[in-house]
Amino acid sequence: MHDFEKSFGNFLDRREYGSAQNALFSMARIAFTAGWVSAGGNPPKPQNVVELFRPERATTPEDHPDSIETDITL
Repeated sequence: MHDFEKSFGNFLDRREYGSAQNALFSMARIAFTAGWVSAGGNPPKPQNVVELFRPERATTPEDHPDSIETDITL
């Protein structure tokens, strides 16, 4: 007999489930926003979902134990 919890966990871990979950959330937000605006509310202001920052690069000295030999240059 198959383990339900393991199978369900595997299902939830799939990329397709994440895509479907995001689409469902987007539809719920769009529907709520339409109702909000039609009831006289102000539409939400656009906002950045994710903002990426480039960290300062620090080079590891070649004699450091965490140093990795590479041909990539900065």
